[in-house]
Amino acid sequence: MESQNQFLKALTSPETQEVAFKKLVVDYKERLYWHIRKILIDHNDADDALQNTFVKVYENIRKFKGNSSIYTWMYKIATNEALNLLDKKSKQLGISNEEWIEKKTDLLESDVYFDSNAMLIKLQKAIGSLPEKQRIVFNMRHYEEMKYEEMSEILGTSVGGLKASYHHAMTKIKNIINE
Repeated sequence: MESQNQFLKALTSPETQEVAFKKLVVDYKERLYWHIRKILIDHNDADDALQNTFVKVYENIRKFKGNSSIYTWMYKIATNEALNLLDKKSKQLGISNEEWIEKKTDLLESDVYFDSNAMLIKLQKAIGSLPEKQRIVFNMRHYEEMKYEEMSEILGTSVGGLKASYHHAMTKIKNIINE
C-alpha cells in the first residue's frame, strides 16, 4: 500500500506526473485493452475506449481516494467507458447492445487482430450471446481470474449476485458450444 501511495504522489505532483503517468499507461494498457476488447469485440472501438479511459484517469487522478487498488479503479473506469461506447454505437444503428455485439462477433473471422480458430470463434459467439451483465462477469472471472469481491467493488453488485450471473453464463455457454 505504501508503494501505491508513493506512486499516487508521483501521479499528482507536477514534477513527476508525466513520467509516472507514462509508467501507468505502460503497466496497465494491455490488461485494460483486453478487458475492453472482450466487451466491445472490435479492435478500433476497444482502442478508442482505452484512450478515453486513460484521459479520464489523467483528469481524475486527484479524485482517487485509495480505497481500492489503482488498477481496480482504472478497471471500473474502463468498464464504464466500454459500456458507454457500446450504448452509443448501438443507438447510432438503432439496435440493442446485444444485436450490436452479435454483429461484431460475426465479423471476428475477418479480424486480423483475432486468432480465427473455429472453436475460439464459437466460444466468442457464445459469450457474445450472453446478456451484458453475464458477459462482463464471465469475462472478469474466466479470463481475468478476478475474485468475486474485487468484481463486486468494480460492478457494484453483491458477491452472491455475481456468482449467480457467472453460473448462468457458464451454463448458457456450455449449452451453446455443445449444440
